[in-house]
Amino acid sequence: MSGMYRNRLKGGRAQKHTRIRGGIQLMSAVFWNGYGAGFAGGKIFTGKTKALCVPVLNCYSCPGALGACPIGALQTVLGGIGGKFPFYVLGLLMLFGVLLGRLVCGFLCPFGFVQDLLYRLPVKKLSVPKKLDIPLRRLKYGILLVFVILLPLFGADAMGVIPPYFCKYICPAGTLEGALPLMLTNQALRVLAGALFRWKLLVMLLVLLVSSSVSRFFCRYLCPLGAFYSLFHKFGLYQMEFVKEKCIGCEKCEQVCPMAISVREDPNSLECIRCGKCKAVCPTYAIDAGFAKPKGEENASDKAISPE
Repeated sequence: MSGMYRNRLKGGRAQKHTRIRGGIQLMSAVFWNGYGAGFAGGKIFTGKTKALCVPVLNCYSCPGALGACPIGALQTVLGGIGGKFPFYVLGLLMLFGVLLGRLVCGFLCPFGFVQDLLYRLPVKKLSVPKKLDIPLRRLKYGILLVFVILLPLFGADAMGVIPPYFCKYICPAGTLEGALPLMLTNQALRVLAGALFRWKLLVMLLVLLVSSSVSRFFCRYLCPLGAFYSLFHKFGLYQMEFVKEKCIGCEKCEQVCPMAISVREDPNSLECIRCGKCKAVCPTYAIDAGFAKPKGEENASDKAISPE
């Protein structure tokens, strides 16, 4: 058995991957929310970059946010006066969808990072039964269609105003990143907080609580942005690859998957967030990931590395 193969079995590469990925997630969260003065003063950043959408679920109302959330921007444009088509927002989302797919969720999303940290807490972990898991995973597509697209297009409230429904009634990331920091630093907002804020707070607390026991709970079942990016998985440039001939059936890849997917059956599942944990723990290099190669092109690493 080669020394390289023995090192893999010791888990050193998996630990290194965890450190690197965690560092990228932290830097990404800081980068999207780099306006430190906003947190100190309780004011939302209003600079020119706020007109630009970031590729992740990051609340516009976060005091430190340097850009706009694409889901919030999409609802705002769809619900705006004049019937404008959201070319810019959809174009940006499609670009990231084609280039990276849900790798954005696995490496760049601040709320995904929060869920990963919560799942490290020493509490009982839960496995969602398949009969419940499969229909629940479809829920995020319903949220995307109804709350992000249809309601902003057609659902004016009693005052004739079309609010961003997902942001207003569901988004726990917005409550955590936006409403709470503003409430803590702005007494006037605390006085005005009513039933709607209490509802959003309840939703956030439930999502965070369950996320400590069910890995990536919000990503699996509720996130409309993840639902949108998943639509590009089958033909996007970044792809996962499973080489059946190299697999020894240890099932380590599926044991560490935060999205609980069948890695060996469908490595490019719509649910995969491209976190790379399966690749990092595979002792036989049966899993690879990268930008799509032309058909017939051989993977040099597959040829160069063969466990003894």
